[in-house]
Amino acid sequence: MTQVSELMTRGVTTLGPGDTLVKAARTMAELDVGAVPICDGDTLLGIVTDRDIAVRGVAEERPLHITRLEDVMTAEPEVCRDTDDVDTVVERMKEQQIRRLPVVDAEGRLVGMLSLGDLALQDRGAVTGQLLATISEPAGMPTGDPIAAETDPDSGPQSTANAVG
Repeated sequence: MTQVSELMTRGVTTLGPGDTLVKAARTMAELDVGAVPICDGDTLLGIVTDRDIAVRGVAEERPLHITRLEDVMTAEPEVCRDTDDVDTVVERMKEQQIRRLPVVDAEGRLVGMLSLGDLALQDRGAVTGQLLATISEPAGMPTGDPIAAETDPDSGPQSTANAVG
């Protein structure tokens, strides 16, 4: 039995409920993540996702520099425990169509995050695992994507259509 603690990402960056949409978006961009837990100390209050920013912030035309995260976050999000069985948690994620879960300890303190990427990195043999592992590699690392491999950052995709052979 594999426990969540063996696969989760530790040392997760958090924001406070009074932080702004802009701060959350910048944090997500810097970390290349799609969600940030909202905490008071190590107590999880909610989670804000890139979708929350788009749907509850931008689409509602809220002022991005002053709208507080507590106004757009998902309060009391689904969580899992660090001691939970991974297979059980994966089934919950499938059923509830959740891509990432905050991980709490027995006292309810935030200790990490478990994402589809974390799961994929442990299952490189499966086709879907390979795809997610490629997508989940840290920024700046080779992706294994043949299209990306043929892309020159200065001039764009390299075409062989006009190549003389």
